[in-house]
Amino acid sequence: MTADDSGAVPREADIAPRETGAGPHEGATARAAGAAEHPDGERTGAADGGHGDSDDDTIAIRLEQLILGSDRRYTPFQAARSAGVSMELASRFWRAMGFADIGQVKALTEADVLALRRLAGLVEAGLLSEAMAVQVARSTGQTTARLADWQIDSFLEGLTEPQDSGLTRTEITYPLVELLLPELEEFLVYVWRRQLAAATGRVVQAQDDAEMVDRRLAVGFADLVGFTRLTRRLEEEELGELVEAFETTAADLVAAHGGRLIKTLGDEVLFAADDAGTAAEIGLRLIETMANDETMPELRVGIAFGTVTTRMGDVFGTTVNLASRLTSIAPKDTVLVDEAFAEELGRTGEAPVSEADAKAAAAAAEDGAAPPPAYRFALQPMWQRPVRGLGVVEPWLLSRRT
Repeated sequence: MTADDSGAVPREADIAPRETGAGPHEGATARAAGAAEHPDGERTGAADGGHGDSDDDTIAIRLEQLILGSDRRYTPFQAARSAGVSMELASRFWRAMGFADIGQVKALTEADVLALRRLAGLVEAGLLSEAMAVQVARSTGQTTARLADWQIDSFLEGLTEPQDSGLTRTEITYPLVELLLPELEEFLVYVWRRQLAAATGRVVQAQDDAEMVDRRLAVGFADLVGFTRLTRRLEEEELGELVEAFETTAADLVAAHGGRLIKTLGDEVLFAADDAGTAAEIGLRLIETMANDETMPELRVGIAFGTVTTRMGDVFGTTVNLASRLTSIAPKDTVLVDEAFAEELGRTGEAPVSEADAKAAAAAAEDGAAPPPAYRFALQPMWQRPVRGLGVVEPWLLSRRT
């Protein structure tokens, strides 16, 4: 969003910013094909010397107007001045949202000005520091950028294939987006509110302020075995379908059993749970489900329990690193956990730490001194081994109690 010292003016159709949350524009659907005009009479896409835009540029501008709900009318400097913020801060917000510098082209809209004004207002009111406001812009931009790319690549692409009617993809795209836009926007807001409510509930239930950031969680990785070999053997489309099926199955299982999917990395997913029992159930379910699918390669899972730093929806720290290392050394179709995780399962009574403990609990139940143990899981200690960067660890093999 900074000025271009060279004075070069990029094609406006190539630098169109994306802004979420804009309402529908009354005049957007009425524009005919041809170069769109600003209220002040300037024609967009003038980089070709005023000879008019191509059809692709024209439809791109019309789609932008439809989605953003307003025309391009501000340069970055004008937008910053209208929002009452410095050009430096406006550029920081713009880059944090994931958009490239665009020089001083008249490419911004009323929605861009309003977004700048809102963020700056939160800072002025003392509700957010400037650094926190930039983080809000960055986290929102990264999340919605991936969502928008996925929707276009996977959803709209299939719906805009050339139809039997003879209409081109370009001719179908505009009315299709016009119909879908309000529905997708409402659904996005609904899911965001649901997720915000869940996240807020977890924060409120935290024991103290420190626990809001540094929390004790179970963190697990699930990794497809032999994925690199698969990339050489499968066609791109087949590989994409496999990855999508894996991510979809993993996401559904994690959510269904009370965990949270942190992120997907193609052949690997990272998940977290508030307690060891939930994470253990998720890890074993993943192994069992993938083993019953002949189209899927083998899976291995590593889970660790301990203090985790949460930031911008991600998790960091030694516990996360340990879970990753456990995954890399786990035999295929098994779940390896660390000692702290095993101790936590023992503490909550969901697994005996040793067979001696299991026999003692069974004997106490037979004598009527205690209720019979309700163990869900079994733990088998493995050989201690050095792990790079983490010292010597003692992995435990997790399985169901039979």
